[in-house]
Amino acid sequence: MTGLHLRGVVLPDGGEPRDLWVVNGRIRTQPVPGARTVVDGGYLVPGLVDAHCHVGLGSKGAVDLPEAVEQAVLNREAGTLLIRDCGSPLDTRPLQERLDLPRIIRAGRHLARPRRYIKYLGVDVEDEQGLPAAVAEQVAQGDGWVKLVGDWIDRSTGDLAPLWSDDVLVRAIEVAHEAGARVTAHVFGEDALPGLLAAGIDCIEHGTGLTDDTIATMAAAGTALVPTLINIENFPDIASGADRYPAYAAHMRDLYARNKATIASAVEAGVPVFAGTDAGGGIKHGRIVDEIQALHGVGLSRHDALAAASWAARTWLGFPSLVEGAAADVVVYRDDPREDLAALRDPALVMLRGRIH
Repeated sequence: MTGLHLRGVVLPDGGEPRDLWVVNGRIRTQPVPGARTVVDGGYLVPGLVDAHCHVGLGSKGAVDLPEAVEQAVLNREAGTLLIRDCGSPLDTRPLQERLDLPRIIRAGRHLARPRRYIKYLGVDVEDEQGLPAAVAEQVAQGDGWVKLVGDWIDRSTGDLAPLWSDDVLVRAIEVAHEAGARVTAHVFGEDALPGLLAAGIDCIEHGTGLTDDTIATMAAAGTALVPTLINIENFPDIASGADRYPAYAAHMRDLYARNKATIASAVEAGVPVFAGTDAGGGIKHGRIVDEIQALHGVGLSRHDALAAASWAARTWLGFPSLVEGAAADVVVYRDDPREDLAALRDPALVMLRGRIH
């Protein structure tokens, strides 16, 4: 039996350096005779996770598969080895067959109402009563996640507004849960959150409109939050381009102004928070380190900010870290990223499925 040998400080355990071996793409914790040493020193981190990433999305809609491959490679080079593709207009299943690309957990396509979301991105549900059936379709297309558009600008009122009635959300989320899938939702404002949370949604994307009450509800239920902090930096530009809707523009500026305090409150309350860049369209792929540093900036310790994009996120998504029998998805750093997150920008080695890239 041949294999590879890695020695270093293994996170999240930390402490003294220890040894891992890799055979057939899997972690082994017992010595493998004849294994070739490929790492001797440094810090071994479970492959990074981008929990909100749109592989296959470009500025004008779906890209072709070769460009989607380039997007995935950018993420891999940054150390992101597991992606929750939070809705994509491209069928990325062919990418899942590539052993050289990050693992992708697909959420199918966004579910929205006509003229209530980016026109080329989601599936329009003409009658909101059809949402449960649309959810069932996306469950069949995805890998255990469904993405709803919880709110968007309503041009008849000129501001953010919910897309779905509370009773429809209850039925739709029940459909997903009965099929063993989880549901997440794009939400910018305040008004859509109570109905989504009451219906038992599993995760909120962005969450800029969280209040003390909805934060408390999420914390009590263990509902996850992926705040996509680097994407929220686009809110001022969005507002500047919305002169026709002054109430909406003002609302977006207000959400942006208080977002760091909002997410800090969620962190303090114990809401599970995970790292997601919202890459695709307006955000370049491969920026997971920017998001980790932004999470540290709103109150997560360096340790917890890294966990939100590594071992804690992997557990949340159902993937083990560097334990016996787990996939050998490892990023090695020369310096301790828990002491300086900037160390994450210079991986010494990226190993995906036991292969060194």
